[in-house]
Amino acid sequence: MTYGYIRVSTDTQTVENQRFEINNFCANNNIKVDSWIEETISGVTTYKSRQLGRLLRRVHKDDIIVCSELSRLGRNLFMIMEILNLCMTRECRLWTIKDGYRLGDDINAKVLAFAFGLSAEIERNLISQRTKEALARKRAEGVRLGRPSGVETRMTLLKLNRYRDRIQAMLDKGYSQRYIARQLHVSRNTLIRFMKRINKE
Repeated sequence: MTYGYIRVSTDTQTVENQRFEINNFCANNNIKVDSWIEETISGVTTYKSRQLGRLLRRVHKDDIIVCSELSRLGRNLFMIMEILNLCMTRECRLWTIKDGYRLGDDINAKVLAFAFGLSAEIERNLISQRTKEALARKRAEGVRLGRPSGVETRMTLLKLNRYRDRIQAMLDKGYSQRYIARQLHVSRNTLIRFMKRINKE
């Protein structure tokens, strides 16, 4: 199977440029795209909660994932290394057009797989150690840790306010609250609280 992966960060961006690049690349390499994965989501969102994560869980050996560039996979080096390592562990191939990467099952890919895996593990350990040291220092300084009560809820509700028209449109079309909440990456209870809030306005 060959998968074309497209990601844009906002609703105002278009997927057509990336689709054109992938189609053109595949045509020049005698490849047919069997399935498209398109999503509108920030690259800083963990790949595990994106459609990309679901794709990586179902790919098989020798499947090919084609995307326009590495930055479409994620917006930080650690996440990209983790994704590439996972691809090589699953023995699928990942090709990027602008960067010119063709990660497959040759010896170079296996060396890269080891390097990516080791780098990701080292980075995880360093982040964990830095976090522990920072928390210990703050405790020693008498700083109260943790988010103040209610702040997260207010921030989430404020985020949903941007999607007020979209939420109403989906409700008018008969979509369930659970489905709408999934589309907006919030819990159903958070969506219900937001709807109660705007109904009071």
